[in-house]
Amino acid sequence: MGASHSRSEEIQELADKTGFTSEQIEHLHRRFRQLSGDQPTIRKENFDRIPDLEFNPLRAKIVQAFFDKRNLREASEGLVDEINFEDFLTIMSNFRPIEMDMDEEQLDRFRKQKLKFLFHMYDSDSDGKITLQEYRKVVQELLSGNPHLDKESVRSIADGAMMEAASICMGQMEPDQVYEGITFEDFLKMWEGIDIETKMHVRFLTMEPIAPCH
Repeated sequence: MGASHSRSEEIQELADKTGFTSEQIEHLHRRFRQLSGDQPTIRKENFDRIPDLEFNPLRAKIVQAFFDKRNLREASEGLVDEINFEDFLTIMSNFRPIEMDMDEEQLDRFRKQKLKFLFHMYDSDSDGKITLQEYRKVVQELLSGNPHLDKESVRSIADGAMMEAASICMGQMEPDQVYEGITFEDFLKMWEGIDIETKMHVRFLTMEPIAPCH
């Protein structure tokens, strides 16, 4: 009985840390074990088992994000070779949907966490800035999964977003300042009023059973 008690305590601890319910943690633990082949850690190649990610334009970036030390709150740059279940949950918590009972402060923190995660995906050299072109790519790749938009619409929305980003960044600059790229603060301003919470979810959170690899 002691073992099951400590397991439920462990799950409760993870729930407090990540915001997932104990049921979701059990569900994600099963998914983790499927991905890892019942090993205690996951490596990049394990993600090849996720069919949903195969055709996702963000696939490489999403997979890389799981091993990014900035997202694991370990360091300001670099990648780890493998992650354990708690690391996996830490990353997955960025894709959690909004809870109905969140207050303003929690919502704001939740939104910032998601945007920080997204920002890291595009700030590949960890210098705290992304270029306008990279920002355009963020928008284009996020929208390209939308079945209601054709390529042309996606392109023009992304162009518009980039122009708007440029005006936000340039508008705040002093006359003698040199433009060096979009900072996270700029990035937060650009996403004001955009519903990042529903856009940023990954289908394998719902996790249909993974087809066995033959």
